[in-house]
Amino acid sequence: MEPLLGNAEDAMESEEVCTKQQRIAELAGRHPELSFTSLAYHIDVNWLREAYRRTRKDAAAGVDGLTAAQYEERLEENLQSLLERFKSGSYFAPPVRRVYIPKEGKAEKRPLGIPTLEDKVLQRAIVMLLTPLYEQDFMDCSYAFRLKRNVYGALYAIRQAVMEMGGCWVIEVDIKKYFETVEHAWVREFIAKRVSDGVVRRVIGKWLKAGVWENGSVHYTEDGTPQGGVISPLLSNVYLHEVLDTWFEREIRPLLAGRAELVRFADDFVILCKERSDANRIYAVLPKRFGRFGLTLHPDKTRIVNFRKPAEGGEEPGSFDFLGFTHYWGKSRKSNRVVMKKTAKNKLKSAVRRVFAWCKENRHEAIVEQWQALNRKVKGHYGFYGITGNSRSLSKYWHQVKCAWRYWLNRRSRTATMSWEKFALLLERMPIAGPRIVHSCLANP
Repeated sequence: MEPLLGNAEDAMESEEVCTKQQRIAELAGRHPELSFTSLAYHIDVNWLREAYRRTRKDAAAGVDGLTAAQYEERLEENLQSLLERFKSGSYFAPPVRRVYIPKEGKAEKRPLGIPTLEDKVLQRAIVMLLTPLYEQDFMDCSYAFRLKRNVYGALYAIRQAVMEMGGCWVIEVDIKKYFETVEHAWVREFIAKRVSDGVVRRVIGKWLKAGVWENGSVHYTEDGTPQGGVISPLLSNVYLHEVLDTWFEREIRPLLAGRAELVRFADDFVILCKERSDANRIYAVLPKRFGRFGLTLHPDKTRIVNFRKPAEGGEEPGSFDFLGFTHYWGKSRKSNRVVMKKTAKNKLKSAVRRVFAWCKENRHEAIVEQWQALNRKVKGHYGFYGITGNSRSLSKYWHQVKCAWRYWLNRRSRTATMSWEKFALLLERMPIAGPRIVHSCLANP
């Protein structure tokens, strides 16, 4: 659960919510086939207050223009009204305000949905209600949007499985526009397997049908999870739990000749197969399986990779990208063949491009302020990509950041004033934080 913040009363309310969640989890664990008919009664004003506490207050406003500061002026009254509308079924799910943000290195822009603050609060409350239930169902192969699970757990699982198999065949999969093509009818059917509570199912249905506000009008779609919604990650996990995870575990694995492992992070996943014949069989059936549920695999980005352990005189294995890292066979300090990871080329290039653009836009700011901001950026980069064996990529990034900074400091005026010698003296006083390993890929996080 999230850490307790605020005063003693807040702590008590949070503890009360945690107690209710534990009861839901225990009941769901004891009855894996049970569809819950009574869940909404757990949600009261204290539950909504805790949901509000966990909701971001600094995000952009939705279609109603209401900010957190305005909502808090009459917080108790607003939460009570929200509770009554939710329980009575009169809650109206407003459309999501759509804005567009640039895609890195592309002319097209990425759509971004901004729900209203009240919508976020109620969605957070439903997520708090359903998470303990579905945590009993979700499988170990799923790592995204779950408690105590993250990217590094997925990376560790891949390394462990490949090393134990002594190499394998990797099915690298890409789902086309997954969050935009999830079919509402299947979402409702999958949710109904575990949730029969009409109040909960009704409000989820309203979010699916809420539509998108763009250019002064509302557009409705029959597919896709609520854009920008707090509920979307949970719904997407439920969808792929049914479409992929349980199917692979119950129907595919028993038919295989050798070991196979599925590792999924949201809509990104890989399947590791000891035998090539198994990889070919799974690869052939995957498009049919996903097509049945309205999903399409990208033909150019879905492939089988030979990732067997390198042998003298044999075929050199390939590499594959997953979660921002390129996985490849390298050598340990003892010259043993091991699975290693480095920052994927496109991710490294994008990170450097963003720093270069930032230095250009802020080149006339005070140098000390630029230095402080750049250090925050590089530390954030190390915080994600700083894993065992990735020092070379981190060093490349570090060097490119320094080059970008010097380049734009040198362009602050028409006359070049920042030579490399002068820049070296500046770095002595204002050093850019060097590469740092933050995560170990050798231990389960």
